Amino acid sequence: MARPREFDRDTALQRAIETFAQHGFEGTSTPMLLDAMKIGRQSLYDTFGDKRALYLEALRTYSEESVGATLAAMLAHGDVREGIEHALRTFAESASTPGGMACLGIHAVAEFGTSAGDVNAVTRAVSERTILAFESRLRDGIARGEIASGLDPQAGAHFLLATLSGLKIAARGGAPRDVLRQIIAVAMCALTPSHS
Repeated sequence: MARPREFDRDTALQRAIETFAQHGFEGTSTPMLLDAMKIGRQSLYDTFGDKRALYLEALRTYSEESVGATLAAMLAHGDVREGIEHALRTFAESASTPGGMACLGIHAVAEFGTSAGDVNAVTRAVSERTILAFESRLRDGIARGEIASGLDPQAGAHFLLATLSGLKIAARGGAPRDVLRQIIAVAMCALTPSHS
């Protein structure tokens, strides 16, 4: 009879996410993971597979939670511009929280680029989901006169995704919240109709 697991899988996974986010895939050793997750080597392999499988699960879980929170913040407002600004501000607040976790998604892109198909599949899927959501909201905003009519929705969606990435990197580099807010203000100017 198999022994029951003596740890909470979700808690262990969250600790792995934090470790990979801080050190990247290559910078995270198996002993570091075992120490952070507070599990034994056999439990790691039995529950998550090898280090690569654990990394991919951690990346998928982190990315889905992160994009879910951002899109929920955007949709929390009826006004499109306010919703987008709220999403950017919420993201920036999270990124700049003292002692906050580094962004595993950004770390994955910086570490692997497009060289690792399995990692790229995760980051690409999340990026595409985010871009589609931004593009849909921008189209709504243009139709309602809340977003600059000359803005190309697809280009605007890519711009907003790049803004999210830039906010996270700036926060990681120590940019204070007022600087992050200024970045958001500049981004919002690009979306604002000229009569506003």
